[in-house]
Amino acid sequence: MPLAGTDLDDVMLGTGPRRAGGGARAQTGNPVARARWVLFISAAVTMALYVVPYGHLIARPLVYLSTLVHELGHGLTALATGGSFMKLEMWSDGSGLAWNTSSSSWQRALISAGGLVGPAVAAAVGFAVARRARWSRWALGAIGLLLVWAMIFKVRTGFGLLVAGVIAGALLMVAWRASADVAQLVLGFLSVQLALSVFSRGDYLFTDTAQTGGGVGPSDSAQLAQALFGPYWLWGGVCAAVSIAALAAGAWLMLRGVARQRARSASI
Repeated sequence: MPLAGTDLDDVMLGTGPRRAGGGARAQTGNPVARARWVLFISAAVTMALYVVPYGHLIARPLVYLSTLVHELGHGLTALATGGSFMKLEMWSDGSGLAWNTSSSSWQRALISAGGLVGPAVAAAVGFAVARRARWSRWALGAIGLLLVWAMIFKVRTGFGLLVAGVIAGALLMVAWRASADVAQLVLGFLSVQLALSVFSRGDYLFTDTAQTGGGVGPSDSAQLAQALFGPYWLWGGVCAAVSIAALAAGAWLMLRGVARQRARSASI
C-alpha cells in the first residue's frame, strides 16, 4: 500500500594575521572568522524575524522549506531502501504528503522515520559542510539540482512546484553567481532554520493523527508503531533523540573544524 508521509501545518569569525594590502578582507577571509560570522548572522536574522513587523510573513517560506525537506526525507529513504518514491504533494497550509511503496514492515518504518529525522540530518550535514565556503557553494548547487529533479519527476501539486522552484532557483543562482562567502552564509542560515524546525514542529512527533491538504490520516509516528510495535509516542521520542543527536554531531563537526583552524592559525 502507498505510504503517506505527513507534516503538520504550524511551525512553526575570529581574525587571523593581516596580510600586506589585505586589510579587513584578509581577516574575513579567515575560515575561523567566516564560520563564526555565519552562525552569528544566521542566529541574529532568525531572531529578528520574530520581532520585526511582518516578520512572520517573511518566515513563512521557511516553514515550507522544512516541509519540503521532511517529505523528501520520506521519498529518498524509500529509494535508498529499495522501495519506490511515487509522488510528493504540498499545500499552502504547510502540510505535505510523500507517497511511497514498500515491501516489508522494516522498510515502511524506515521510510516513516526518514521524514521525521530528515530536517535534523539535513541541518547537521549543512553545519558540517558550512565550515568551508567552497564546500558551501558546491552543496547549494547540488541541493538546487536535487530540487529540479524532484520538480520534474516527483512534485505533483502546483504549490509544491512553486515552493521547490523558488528554492531551487535561489540556491542555483547563489551557487553560480554569488561569492563563496555568501554561499557559506546562505547554507548556514538554512541549516539554522532546519535545526529550529526540529523543535518548533516537534509536537508532531507525539501525535497519532495528521491533518494535511489530502485529509486526515495516521501520523508518521503512528505509522512507525503500526509497522513495528509499541505506542506512537515511543517512536516519536526515539526520532526526537535521533534528531537531537544528529544536530549535536553537526554542530560538533563545525566547531571542531573551527577549533582546528584556530589552533593552526595560532601556531603560524
